[in-house]
Parts: sequence; C-alpha cells; structure tokens
Amino acid sequence: MAEFPSDFIWGTATSAYQIEGGYREGGKGISIWDAFSRIPGKIMNGDTGEVACDHFHRFEEDVQLMKDMGVNAYRFSLAWTRIIPDGTGDVSEEGIAFYSKLIDLLLENNITPWVTLYHWDLPVALEFEKGGWLGDDISDAFAHYADVCFSHFGDRVTNWITLNEPWVVAMLGYGQGVFPPGIVSNEAPYIAGHNLLLGHAKAVDVYRNKYQDKQKGQIGIANNCDWREPLTDSPDDLAAAERALEFFLAWFADPIYKGDYPASMRERVGERLPEFTAGEQAMLKDSSDFFGLNHYTTMYAADATNKNSEDSVYGNGGISEDQDVQLSVDPSWSKTTMNWAVVPWGFQKLLEWIDTRYDHPPIIVTENGCAFDDKPENGEVHDAERLDFYKGYLAGCRTAISNGANVKGYFAWSFMDNFEWVFGYSRRFGMHYVDFETLERIPKSSAKWYARVIAKNSLDVQG
Repeated sequence: MAEFPSDFIWGTATSAYQIEGGYREGGKGISIWDAFSRIPGKIMNGDTGEVACDHFHRFEEDVQLMKDMGVNAYRFSLAWTRIIPDGTGDVSEEGIAFYSKLIDLLLENNITPWVTLYHWDLPVALEFEKGGWLGDDISDAFAHYADVCFSHFGDRVTNWITLNEPWVVAMLGYGQGVFPPGIVSNEAPYIAGHNLLLGHAKAVDVYRNKYQDKQKGQIGIANNCDWREPLTDSPDDLAAAERALEFFLAWFADPIYKGDYPASMRERVGERLPEFTAGEQAMLKDSSDFFGLNHYTTMYAADATNKNSEDSVYGNGGISEDQDVQLSVDPSWSKTTMNWAVVPWGFQKLLEWIDTRYDHPPIIVTENGCAFDDKPENGEVHDAERLDFYKGYLAGCRTAISNGANVKGYFAWSFMDNFEWVFGYSRRFGMHYVDFETLERIPKSSAKWYARVIAKNSLDVQG
C-alpha cells in the first residue's frame, strides 16, 4: 500500500531571503543576510539575494505554478525587515500589504498558507543594537514581531512556525561562523540556542493568550536533523549515535517536549549551557502544536572518546568536541551536489525515533529535498535524480506512517531553484528550474510527478 492518509497535507516550501528579491523596495529594511552577502568572499561567486527569484514582483505567476502542481499547502517565511524594517520600531504598511496580497491569492487558489516567522534574516539593527541572538532582549523583540504578524495575518493564517532550524542559526552563525553574524565560538551557540528557544516560547505564549482561541490556528517550530546510524552494534557506537541525535535535534526539541536540555548535554557542556528558570520551563514545555522536521541526509556515528573527532571530514550536529562522535558515510551511497548522501531509510528511522522519544506527536515534514545540477534541454528539465530521491524518501515516510508514526504532512524543498545561502546560485533544490538571467520558471519532471502523487494521494503513479 503506497497510499497516504486521506487528510495528508501536500505542500512545497521556500523562504523570504532565498526567493523574494525586492532588496530595498516596499519599505524593506536591511537584514544580516543583506549585509553578510556584501562581504567579499562570504558567498560563492559574490552572489546576493538582492534579486533572487524576484518573487516580490512575480508572486502571482508563482502561485499559479503551485496551483498547477496541485499542492494544498505552501510554506513560506515573512521577512522581519519587510514588516518592521529596523526590527523593533514602526511597522511597514507596504510590507503588510505585500504579504496580505500573497496570502489572499493563496487562499483564492485553495492553497493553505503555512507561515514561518523567522528563517534566518534578522534585521541588521538588532545585530548591532541588541547583540543579535546573544542579546538579552532579542527574545522579547521576536515576540513583539510575532504579535504584529498574528494581528495582521492571523485572521487568514492558521498554521504558524516560529523559527526555522534554530540549530543552523546557533551553530553556523555563532559556532562555525560561516553564516551571519560570523562568530566562531564553543560557547556562543549554546547562548544563541537558549535565546532562540525563549523567543519561540514567548511568541507561542503571545499567540495562545491573545489569538489562538479566536483565530483557531496552530503554532509550532521547525527543527532540522539528519539521521545518525550507529557504525557498529557496539554499546559505545549505539550511545554515540544517540548522543549525536541529542546534540542535534533534542537540543531544541527536549526543552519543548520535556522541559529541559538532554542530560547528555548538561553533563558534557556544563556551565556553558544556560539554565532555564522555572517560569521559562513552564512556558517552553508543550509549546508546539506539531513537530516540524526538516530532514536531508544520514551519516554513520561512532564513538570518538579519547580520539580526535576533528579528524572527521564531516561537521556534526552540535559542537563536535562536546560530543566525541566520529561521523562517516558509506562510499556506496549516492550523493547530491551538496555532497549529502541519499539514504531514504534514514528518514524512516528518524521519523520513528521522534515518534518514540516524544510520545507520538503529530509530525509535519516541513522540508525534505535535494540539490542536483539540472539543465534545460529543449525547454524541459528532466531531473531524474531528484525524482528518484523523492520516490525513495516519500516511500520511507510512508513506511514510517505504516509503522505508527503520526506524520500529517510533507513539504518538498524547494518550490523553485533559489539563493542557496553561502553557495549562492550554484546549488539547485527546486522542483521548478529558474534561469537566473531571465528569471523564467520551468516545471521540472519532479514537479509533474509530484502533481500526480498529490492527485492520487499515492506513490503508485507513473514516472
């Protein structure tokens, strides 16, 4: 049986900085990604998101392409700088109007909006004036911004995601320094992660106390995690794989579902890991109405205690020296142009791990997808590798559901090729090809196949 539940949510996803463009139009302020991408050497080929896919001007065309694909949901993010240009001051009526038009158009086409409040594009003023996600006041600024969004859009938006991948914000921005604000530290990521969780909790508190009863919506968070498979069945490797998952996903999920960080993190990170007050724990616990998951790949995990885990050519979820985990991949696994291994069974195992650890929560796969080097031929784009990826991963998802995981929906990343952060326009994740010279969109074979899957609610389709 390859069918999905009858009420399954079929969607696709994007984020504001990656697609919108309209850099200084419509009253938009400057974000940390606007600033970071101007620093020589930070982004491949010197690319920026200043034009991106020009969705700011072409959103009507894009919604039509979504309708053609048959999706019943679209996940996108709001640019904080388009709504409150300096992060805390006046609200931009032009920004509100832009997103209102987009939301209304989606609803007219029977596409349910799933809105992410924060997908990494912090107003640069908050970085300079508040210390970014290391600042004591940042969680309150985020809650205020969320309040503005709920009040303007909550009459039509009933699915909210507070933060996208706080692990990435904390680790790549404040640990490894490859994302803005470019800080390298083994302590700052834990402080940033703590403040991100508090921002999430405060935004949810605002929604539940002021809006949820009237607007009848749901709110959650989207965390990212790769699967960690034990390299061997030795107790040490089994423990290492579990520890790797705890430093990656449980870092942000445990406080929400269990009230505090995992014991393995408390033990290993020590005083560098902040403490929650009793009031903060109460606000955090049960602060997500669904479990949002972004998933892309799998690695083997082995115990690296008393070894140099930095020998690994792969980064790890959380800070490597705090985990003592060695990561590797099977050389036989195929890889995407991100050099990420394609391992559909890892997706299934992760969904089932979440189901067990967090007591059968409703799971929304908020991102899943792959990058390949697609090229048009005679006006068409045949992305066979991506199509195979989706077939495998959706089959893994379907197996997890049949094994009892409560998976409610799936958002393919991404709707179209876009600005892939530090890789600029050199990596293509889209189901729609974008010519970045002309901005023409072309549905790829994967988009047409996905349309058939959605129409039939089943993987038993041709292609």
